[in-house]
Amino acid sequence: MNKEHSKFLILGIIVVGMVLRLPFTSIPPILGSIAKSQHVSVGQLGMLTTIPLIAFAIFSSLAPKTAQKFGLERAFALMLGLMIIGSIVRVINTPFLYFGTLLIGIGIAHLNVLLPSVIRTYFPTKIGPMTSLFTFSMMLSTALGASMAAPITAMTNWHMFIIILSIALFIALIIWLPNERFAVKHKQNKVSTSHVIRTQEKISVWKNKYAWLLLFFCGMQSAMFYVLMAWGPTMAVQTGLSPAVAGIFSGLNSLIGLPFALIIPTIIARSTRKQRQILMSIISLSGVFGYLLLLHPVGTFSYWLIVNILIGVSTSGLFPYLLTTFSLKTSSPSQTAQISGMVQSGGYLIAALGPALFGYAFSWFHSWTPQIFVILVLFILMIIAMVIVEKKDKIL
Repeated sequence: MNKEHSKFLILGIIVVGMVLRLPFTSIPPILGSIAKSQHVSVGQLGMLTTIPLIAFAIFSSLAPKTAQKFGLERAFALMLGLMIIGSIVRVINTPFLYFGTLLIGIGIAHLNVLLPSVIRTYFPTKIGPMTSLFTFSMMLSTALGASMAAPITAMTNWHMFIIILSIALFIALIIWLPNERFAVKHKQNKVSTSHVIRTQEKISVWKNKYAWLLLFFCGMQSAMFYVLMAWGPTMAVQTGLSPAVAGIFSGLNSLIGLPFALIIPTIIARSTRKQRQILMSIISLSGVFGYLLLLHPVGTFSYWLIVNILIGVSTSGLFPYLLTTFSLKTSSPSQTAQISGMVQSGGYLIAALGPALFGYAFSWFHSWTPQIFVILVLFILMIIAMVIVEKKDKIL
């Protein structure tokens, strides 16, 4: 257990949390401006929201190897540097816009996986509060970024907004750098422990049935969020709402997440397994009821407000729970990184496919109903998977 760390570690965790979604979640509100400037259709830029999810799916499983090679602290610095490069090159032209987004996705994929491991390493008795800290900072910056993107772009241009995001990433790197000098020492300590144990962990995590259940849970809770983000506004407009009103609900979901990000990890860390089963089942069912309402859509603001609140409460509670579970269900930082990488790799693959398949089904059936039925069944299975996982004190 590494007790010694930089005085900037906690502040570093906060700023990393702030840039963990900001570079790509703040882009959708200004896609129209980017498309007009680059002389392409908005539809062609839709991949900008999918590329990070694909990167999460491909590169999350590589994060533990990166940490073993360079050390946790140095891996963070390298990934923040990669994100800065990716952010800056986006202003060059359309191909670099895609390429830069891919680099950002690779960086975030690593940080997603390794943040729980950092907390497990340095704050084993404060897993809940520390997870609350970075999830709250992440959701707050996401909400602020989404709300400020359009006004800043209107006053200047989208290039300037990207530059501002790049500066934010650079500041995060500067704040994190004091932690980097601990990387070599801690890396050596980890290597001097048991290489055999680490190898066994690497092999066993893919053969662990509870890890697969957690992977499915991760994918479905992500799909619950991203399907609504991708198609909720379209469905709302089809019922008669204006695009401006429908767009309000994207920011609403981020705001709903703030109190949950602050309290859920701490509550989860202090609860018994039975209490976690009950609490997370209730939160999960909130999202299920939200999607049930989508079977009979109504073109009123109050209806869509209720739908978004129900689903927003669910997704805002399930994500912090998942991040906390990586630490609670494992016995070492190495195990935390292994299961976090495996679960997020497969989970985000499901998350990337979910919105695409949901939309494709509409073009096939000319209705949202069949795919909503399918996703409701999957959400119920998600709850069952969570209940089974919570029967075990540790899964690794």
